[in-house]
Amino acid sequence: MDAQLRQHYRALGDAAQGLRFAVFEQAMTGYLNLRQQGLVPRQRLAIVDFDLPSTEKRLWVLDVSANQVLYRTLVAHGNQSGQLQASHFSNTVNSHMSSLGFYVAGEAYVGKHGRSLRLSGLDEGFNSNAAARAIVVHGADYVSENFIKQTGRLGRSQGCPALPLDLYEPIIDSLKGGAGLFMHKSEAGYSSPYLDEQKASAAYFPAA
Repeated sequence: MDAQLRQHYRALGDAAQGLRFAVFEQAMTGYLNLRQQGLVPRQRLAIVDFDLPSTEKRLWVLDVSANQVLYRTLVAHGNQSGQLQASHFSNTVNSHMSSLGFYVAGEAYVGKHGRSLRLSGLDEGFNSNAAARAIVVHGADYVSENFIKQTGRLGRSQGCPALPLDLYEPIIDSLKGGAGLFMHKSEAGYSSPYLDEQKASAAYFPAA
């Protein structure tokens, strides 16, 4: 499967700049397993790489069927996860930290942050309290290049992956109703049954 994923990765072209293959491979492995289990009906996948600082565009939205990058943009982390870098993560209610792992996007709604997107965490112990914590995709004025110029970093959320005001609505529309989302951080103690490469390979190459 590695060779096929590398081919897909190369086909993304310059639009995937900054998205490392190792992160793409993990995200796709989980996505394939989730698709096989019927948990992610849409062929869309968002990837957040928290190895990168908040000043870099560290969120990508992929159209998996067309093998295209639809969006690459800034994304905030939780205010208790760190300043410039996200280094602390939690699944605990009121922790105000980001949570690692795989999510499925639910429906859009209008809440205190305006139009938002519900997320369900699929990794027990890592993000399974996402709904109870009201972790959602929403727009925020502190996710902008201007904020970075003023403070040297993005503003931070209460754990939500907050997006720029000029992009959050089209990104919500691209993900709502069953897209996958993967939040990555190296050496953070994260593990997941969805990272089973053997099962993912079976999903990638279904038996005839």
